[in-house]
Amino acid sequence: MAIGPCELLIVKFPGNHFHGEIAPALADLARRRTITIIDILFAIKDEKGELTIVELKDVDGDGVADIIAVTEVKGAIGPDDVDEAAQVLEPNSSALLILFEHTWAAELTQAMRDADGEVIYMERIPAAVVEQALLEAAQA
Repeated sequence: MAIGPCELLIVKFPGNHFHGEIAPALADLARRRTITIIDILFAIKDEKGELTIVELKDVDGDGVADIIAVTEVKGAIGPDDVDEAAQVLEPNSSALLILFEHTWAAELTQAMRDADGEVIYMERIPAAVVEQALLEAAQA
């Protein structure tokens, strides 16, 4: 069985404005097997600039992710990834770091391999860039 393309996504949240919509959206994508979450954590800077790393992991085996403050990053997301995110965080802000597989693409990936296909170029284009280009094309 092939694995789909994987992606590391780092999203910055100035001011730590969370309203509870991220976890359900991720859970829905995972439940529908659109993505498979490989590793996920938060880097949180308080108002003094102190950094706390919080990992989401099911430590008690009940199927629900528990929030754990960690002093050492040991998962698939490495210390260099956390350092990169921490450098751009202002005080009183945070970053979500998530490594996930595009599970929806695993079957297509296997079909391409079976046909001796090789990926020669791949680029992620942010949604805001595509939305702006479509808006400009519609107005032209």
